[in-house]
Amino acid sequence: MITSEAFSANKDNVKNGENIFKLKYAPHLGMFKNLAGKDEVSQLEFMASQGFKAFEDNGMKSRAVQTQEQMASTMQKHGIQMGVFVAHKIYWNKPNLAGGDASYRKEFLDDIKSSVEVAKRVNAKWMTVVPGHVDLRKNIAYQTANVVESLKRAAEILEPHGLVMVLEPLNFRDHPGMFLSESPQAFEVCKAVNSPSCKILFDIYHQQITEGNLIPNIDACWDEIAYIQIGDNPGRKEPTTGEINYKNVFRHIHARGFDGVLGMEHGNSKPGKEGERAVIDAYKEVDDF
Repeated sequence: MITSEAFSANKDNVKNGENIFKLKYAPHLGMFKNLAGKDEVSQLEFMASQGFKAFEDNGMKSRAVQTQEQMASTMQKHGIQMGVFVAHKIYWNKPNLAGGDASYRKEFLDDIKSSVEVAKRVNAKWMTVVPGHVDLRKNIAYQTANVVESLKRAAEILEPHGLVMVLEPLNFRDHPGMFLSESPQAFEVCKAVNSPSCKILFDIYHQQITEGNLIPNIDACWDEIAYIQIGDNPGRKEPTTGEINYKNVFRHIHARGFDGVLGMEHGNSKPGKEGERAVIDAYKEVDDF
């Protein structure tokens, strides 16, 4: 259970147990460990006490089944929506999907199959997919065809369960050489796969570095965006610590009627309890529109 100190941090944020935020911002484990304690359930309870109505966990798939079930029960109790978890082994240096190798494709599809069971267990709808490294020996058109074919087969696995893989373009500075790096490219791939189970994860941090022009690019990709992630640049910390005008971005997303999850995939700019309170205050500020 979370401490009285943790609940006291809540008094200015949540009234009568109602969510104060206009959008479903999703913290991750460790973001509030000093205020809430290290236990997963306690951290989820603290997030709920602060008005957060969503949660994401890249590493959910690797957690023990008992832990997954405990976390799912806690989220259900507190009305927290589960966001993404990583669905498969990501290849940071090998062209596992772009190269078209049959063994890599099978491994990927087996990972997707096993992720279906995890998603059911934790009541998740979305799972993150990163298609891996480029194949420097193949034309980009062949690489794209290889990736699309793998994703089509994955979509066939996910569609009967109403699950969605969200493709995440990653920036060239932090992750050089990845096949998927830009939102227009992700849009093209999703259109080619042509499935409700293959959509875009628009990570605002990554796309600020890769292409900027955030609001127009969000609009251009809108029909294929199913999930959004957050991080300011430079530094990949909470909003208000960098150059992105998150209040305007969130206002625009809200005005367009986005009802999905926005994952807080960033670090805290300050250490300890002070830093954790600063994260909460930052989201209060940028959500005030």
